[in-house]
Amino acid sequence: MPGMNAPLSPANPILVAAFRSALLHQLLIVALIFLLLLIAWGATRTAIFGVPSGSSASGVSAAWREPRARTLLRVGFGVIWLFDGILQAQPQMAGGLADQIIKPTAATSPGWVQSLVNYGVNLWDYHPIAAAASSVWIQVGIGLWLIFARRGWSVRLAAASSVAWGLIVWAFGEAFGGIFAPGLTVLFGAPGAVLIYVIAGALVALPERAWEGDARQRLGRLVLGGTGVFFLGMALLQAWPGRGFWQGSLAGRPGSLAGMIQSMAGTSQPHFLEVLVSGFGNFTGSHGFAVNLIAVILLAALGAGLAVSAVRADSRLALITVIAGAVLCLADWVLIEDLGFFGGLGTDPNSMIPLILLFTSGYLALAPQPAPATATATATAPVAATAPVAAAELVTAAEPAAATAAAASEPETTERTAVKPAARPAYLTLTRLARRFAGAPLRVIAGLGALGVIVVGAAPMAFATVNPNADPITAQAIAGASAQLDTPAANFTLTSQDGKTVSLSSLRGKTVLLTFLDPVCTTDCPLIAQEMRSADSLLGANAAKTELVAVVANPTYTSIAYTQAFTKQENLESVPNWLYLTGSLSQLTSVWNHFGVTVENLPAGAMTAHNDVAFVISANGVLQQEISSDPGPGTGATISSFAGLMANSVLASMGQNQ
Repeated sequence: MPGMNAPLSPANPILVAAFRSALLHQLLIVALIFLLLLIAWGATRTAIFGVPSGSSASGVSAAWREPRARTLLRVGFGVIWLFDGILQAQPQMAGGLADQIIKPTAATSPGWVQSLVNYGVNLWDYHPIAAAASSVWIQVGIGLWLIFARRGWSVRLAAASSVAWGLIVWAFGEAFGGIFAPGLTVLFGAPGAVLIYVIAGALVALPERAWEGDARQRLGRLVLGGTGVFFLGMALLQAWPGRGFWQGSLAGRPGSLAGMIQSMAGTSQPHFLEVLVSGFGNFTGSHGFAVNLIAVILLAALGAGLAVSAVRADSRLALITVIAGAVLCLADWVLIEDLGFFGGLGTDPNSMIPLILLFTSGYLALAPQPAPATATATATAPVAATAPVAAAELVTAAEPAAATAAAASEPETTERTAVKPAARPAYLTLTRLARRFAGAPLRVIAGLGALGVIVVGAAPMAFATVNPNADPITAQAIAGASAQLDTPAANFTLTSQDGKTVSLSSLRGKTVLLTFLDPVCTTDCPLIAQEMRSADSLLGANAAKTELVAVVANPTYTSIAYTQAFTKQENLESVPNWLYLTGSLSQLTSVWNHFGVTVENLPAGAMTAHNDVAFVISANGVLQQEISSDPGPGTGATISSFAGLMANSVLASMGQNQ
């Protein structure tokens, strides 16, 4: 009764402390991964090429000039992923993101979208620490990998990981960007920022030939034309009547756009930004028609400018349109999206910055590339014998920026003059693999480290996905710290639901999990009974050495008929070690007093108010632990979490008495 399904606060200190501890431990693993990679790289480099890690293993220089458009996408979205990962490390993420951000986002979407999103929400609720920490490291790893990788399989895998994770976040975290929900508008982030990450990742993953010469310009036109059509469609959607955007207020309440802006103004943020956004929200509420008209005109003009520049291959028009579009997007980012990441639960800077990067990359691909300077490199004598082999391997390796490890200092404006690599066998021997590793550029080693960061995040997430039992940390956060006791448990004698006389002393030799339940309760007591039932399943073979005991906590409804009905109602008849005990009022009162349980009849209704508490009594009759069993929200995740907490407490008691 006392809990009444109270929600769990995202700022709960137990959850926050556990989240920070998990991040710290994983940070140490990440640091160790990079350290070991650098040590291994330096050692193999010295052993194979006879030079320390800071020196050149060969004088052969083989630079590749990455197109500016691709660099902008790769590095720009790498930085955004990195920033998103840092945002995911905010203290309230573990306890608040799923239920306060993700679930409400899908509330207006169709049922099938809500069902899909709820799957992700349940996974997060069952394993909040693992899910929150995994999200941090996966996104940090993707960001670092995109920044470090540049050519070959390394950058393609980095881009593919960006696409894969982006699609997961777009579906489960953004409810497909709200595209199936009413009120869709680009001004507030449609079709979801992460979908733009996916598009950028797909572009970066294209073969290098797609970024060269005429193919690069065709790609630029495709990007500009695609974003142009998108903005034209969003302008039409913004102008569509009946969606509330033309009205500053409706029936005395803010219209769609004004309401969105004013809701963002209430987010915890710097005061000057709050004043700016709030003022624009009030202005929109008073002049909704004019604000929406201007928005429609500007979106249409931006879309038309991008589309026309793509059709005509006009880089000058594209430049003017891109600059104007960037100004429009930045204004929307500040005044309407409110930067997108304040409030303690913001996960990304919303869609406008990614959109700017996307259509700017289209312009850079369309515009002529600066002509590269040329330089000729010469091989140094000490490594003349090994340079051709090393060059042949590394030019075709993950990032052939150098014939050997000298590529770590590759000049950006030189052309490759290395020996043409000979045909390789279809297999890699350990020696060849070691030579490739030793001769790889430093950025490739850093990319391998970034891949390790992703694994650090993905591994706990994978284990959580297949683990049906909730993390006990949620129950600990709801119940608080359990009281450790070491006193003899007071003996009592009561009657079970089967009419048998049972005393606490008769249960010696078994660990007892004891609680107090009202047989006519309809709130907390049924949930606690299910927690105990699930705990019994988690105990496995140890359930035979455990007794689940409940004592009636109602001075009015004390007959065996009520304990039998409650047992049947909660499907506890098939649990052989379940005992629901009752007795006379004097007997029950004595037990309540011994265990500090207060039972009070409520003014209305048949239920009582009483402590939600459980006790662990050792096999030799010692009261060892007191657990608050207030079930909190009473969700499947919290029931499973409390079951895990109870089972762990019972197992700990057994371990102490072995």
